[in-house]
Amino acid sequence: MSATRGAAHDPIFEEEALGKVYDAHLVRRLWPYVLPYWRQVVATLLLAAPLFIAELAPAWIIKVGLDSVIVPPQGVGTGTSDLATASLQGPAILPPLIWLAGLLLFAITTKALLQYWHLTLMARTGQTAMRDLRRDVFEHIQALHLAFFDRYPVGRLVTRATNDTENVAEMFSSGIVAAVTDLMKMAVIAVALFLVNRRLALWTFTIVPLLAVIALLFRWRIREAFRKVRVRIARINATLQESITGMKVVQLFRREARNARDFETLNASHRDAWLDSIRYDAALFAVVEAAGGISVALIVSFGWGVATAGTLFLFIEWMRLFFLPLRDLSAKYSVMQSAMASSERIFQLLDTEPAIRDPEPRAVEASHGLGASNEAKPSDVPRAGEVSFENVWFAYQDEDWVLRDVSFRVAPGERVAFAGATGAGKTTIIKLLTRFYEVSRGRILLDGVDLRDIPQSALRGRIAMVLQDVFLFSGTVAANIGLERDDIDRAQIEAAARAVQAHRFIERLPQGYDTVLRERGSDLSAGQRQLLSFARALVHGADVLVLDEATSSIDPETELLVEQGMHALFRRRTSLVIAHRLSTIQDADRIYVLHRGQVVERGAHRELLAAGGYYHRLHRLQFRRDETRAAAS
Repeated sequence: MSATRGAAHDPIFEEEALGKVYDAHLVRRLWPYVLPYWRQVVATLLLAAPLFIAELAPAWIIKVGLDSVIVPPQGVGTGTSDLATASLQGPAILPPLIWLAGLLLFAITTKALLQYWHLTLMARTGQTAMRDLRRDVFEHIQALHLAFFDRYPVGRLVTRATNDTENVAEMFSSGIVAAVTDLMKMAVIAVALFLVNRRLALWTFTIVPLLAVIALLFRWRIREAFRKVRVRIARINATLQESITGMKVVQLFRREARNARDFETLNASHRDAWLDSIRYDAALFAVVEAAGGISVALIVSFGWGVATAGTLFLFIEWMRLFFLPLRDLSAKYSVMQSAMASSERIFQLLDTEPAIRDPEPRAVEASHGLGASNEAKPSDVPRAGEVSFENVWFAYQDEDWVLRDVSFRVAPGERVAFAGATGAGKTTIIKLLTRFYEVSRGRILLDGVDLRDIPQSALRGRIAMVLQDVFLFSGTVAANIGLERDDIDRAQIEAAARAVQAHRFIERLPQGYDTVLRERGSDLSAGQRQLLSFARALVHGADVLVLDEATSSIDPETELLVEQGMHALFRRRTSLVIAHRLSTIQDADRIYVLHRGQVVERGAHRELLAAGGYYHRLHRLQFRRDETRAAAS
């Protein structure tokens, strides 16, 4: 299936679909983010009135100059010339034109300053409010359970915290506020023109109802055109992300030409959508320009001999200001639609409740045997590291059970291992222990306390995990080991690195522990990244250690170093080890063998081999595979 056909039915590509232009419910939900900055909002509104006056003043000053100095009225009564002349009459020592030129310069300068302050305040209010919204989105994402990230694409989450919040900020700076002020400006101009010359204003505004109908018709066309543009750019972004992420596969399997053809189709579709939107936008602009020209013709035709030259100029200039907001109608319409759609998606994310929640403080106290008057804290309770699974059932979806009635106990300081085929449920046990997921039935205890009665941060502070796929941040080596915790100093970081045999290769780096790593530690080998993860687990001082396929990506030479460091990790810690390579778990105190989500065997390595059961078959198959590989090499 081509990318185009697949995109047409994939909801991920409809990320930029547009909805209502204005949704009162969404605006009410956004208001709490704006309310703390109400002073800026009030200042923005207060600036609107003087800004209107400053925009109207230049034309009025020129009108006075025309009527009183340049083209004095002869037999034409307007009822405003004397008043206008008197209101702007300057000192007798200055020529009238010099005085009026100075007033015009002052009005234009004032207008420019007021526009600067007005736009700056609107943008500042929007960006500040959206900073708070973006912070809430980010904090909420961090609080969500792991199952949420299994079904929600990363690209969408990034869009929520970046593009969507930026769209809402744009609504405040050039959308809803600008639309309201534009409507107010048009109303003020209409009233002012009627006050200047009612008869001429009636003739001038005969074109406005027809223009309003045309603009309304264009609105629907423009809305659909902009919707197509945003949907197509979303498809292009998704295709780019997928292609770049899978570039290794693309190049290995020579898919470049196919990808280029699919991208060309999407690119051409986006171009066509943009051309449609530009055509409608240009047509609306042309209609508004034509309406402005017709209004000028009406002003000249019906004003000649009835109004002064200054009044005619005033009508022409103010009608230009009246039609100006209509030219930007399509842009403001698009901004409002995008902002409403983005707001809806943001609040949909914020309304997603975390499936894993911390217990109430009283529940924590009760679970540790603490009364209200007891001054002891949960952190004061001895940490032994005993882990118990009691009749645990778990399914990722419905009743498709991954674990079935699993029970076992790991004593403090004991080292146990889990073996089994892929999909047997080994990694799921670790996810439940760290409470990334909640058990469906049964319970898990840590030192006799149900995990649901332990705050998540406290629980994960007691469990150190070393995963097969090591994640390193962009930053220094030291920062990746200590994760920039305030309670971990450089001496502890180096001691942990020495203990797991990582210090040797770190010293050979250009700046040692201060060497800045590239994204995901791509400038290190797989074995080096794994050694850093061992140091990270050791320095964080957890009393329960979990290793999930931790040595599967390490070469034999590095593995010899790691085995020495592993003893430092295991010392005085309860350890749970998962490994497909059974040779790495032979010295475990006890091995649990999983098959289809159930513990089918348990015991030491020699005992399980002697029993001749499922573990014995796994060991024999792996031994034969290793022998075959050795013979082939």
